[in-house]
Amino acid sequence: MRKKPFTLVGAVDGLFLAEGKGFETACVPGLDLTFEGIPGDAHSGATRRSGGREPWYPRRTEIRNERQISVVSHMELAEIAKGLGIDRLAPEWIGANIAIAGIERLSSLPARTLLFFEGGATIKIDGDNAPCRKSGRAVAAHVEGRADIERTFSREARHRRGLVGWVEKPGRVALGESVEIRVPEQWIYE
Repeated sequence: MRKKPFTLVGAVDGLFLAEGKGFETACVPGLDLTFEGIPGDAHSGATRRSGGREPWYPRRTEIRNERQISVVSHMELAEIAKGLGIDRLAPEWIGANIAIAGIERLSSLPARTLLFFEGGATIKIDGDNAPCRKSGRAVAAHVEGRADIERTFSREARHRRGLVGWVEKPGRVALGESVEIRVPEQWIYE
């Protein structure tokens, strides 16, 4: 069954940068996106080293960096927090770069979706950001007495952890600006 392309509109309600090699991010008022991703961010670069997400390559094989940008929804993070039994889950704890409001089930947007930001930048979505123990460990570090979150995070965050993508067109993204989301035609492989 084919689904025709369609457009959604949301707003940027959080911007974050992971300076240096650290995993966690910090709030910033704007991001300048280049073909390398976000200059100075821990996930920038045209290429990256493979890891556990790419078992078909030996670890640390150089591959295309389709994970330059992490996009999340505060609504989905609140659902994860509820499932974990905690008050909140901040985007910064799990290394997010952009939070978008106004889009239901953001993490379900398919690969090839395009995010057109009001300031001119475009991000192409590679796919959902599968949760891992590293992000669970980061969340657990912010919740006293809940070391169990390192392992339970992956289950609770499945299909709600956000999306990863890469910069298709450079530009600046500012807090509060609109984003037009173009969902491509899709069908189920049979």
